[in-house]
Amino acid sequence: MNSKNAIPDISYFRLSLTDFLRESHPELLGDNAFIAARAETAAETYSQAIQNGSSHIEAAEQANAVLFQNLHFSMHNTLTNIIWNEFSDVIPEEDAKLWAIRLLPECEHVFSEYTLSDDLVYEPEYESLYTELTGAVAIYFEEHGIQ
Repeated sequence: MNSKNAIPDISYFRLSLTDFLRESHPELLGDNAFIAARAETAAETYSQAIQNGSSHIEAAEQANAVLFQNLHFSMHNTLTNIIWNEFSDVIPEEDAKLWAIRLLPECEHVFSEYTLSDDLVYEPEYESLYTELTGAVAIYFEEHGIQ
């Protein structure tokens, strides 16, 4: 997008999603089909909103809702926060994101027991998920001699 009134093309949405995934969902970075489909749908949503009389700001909001749908909850960010909050004496803060990537496959069985939604952090079961994940991480560290 060159100016605030320019209509973004699919590459704008692809880049925006890729940047977001890099931070919050690194496990999805290699899913080119997912990224392309979301970017295309977001670009179409934006164009349709403009054609229907929405402002550029409203169109961008609609496009972003489609682009980031079901991505607000992040397994990676949840694990990163657990490492920061519960294991700061074991893992330096600057290494937490790398450890979250490493631990994700080890914790998928815990995540699979929950309905992962954009609002999960606001639901009562989030506390149970957090506790179970903390236990899974502690077991992993203990089994691998990480202290």
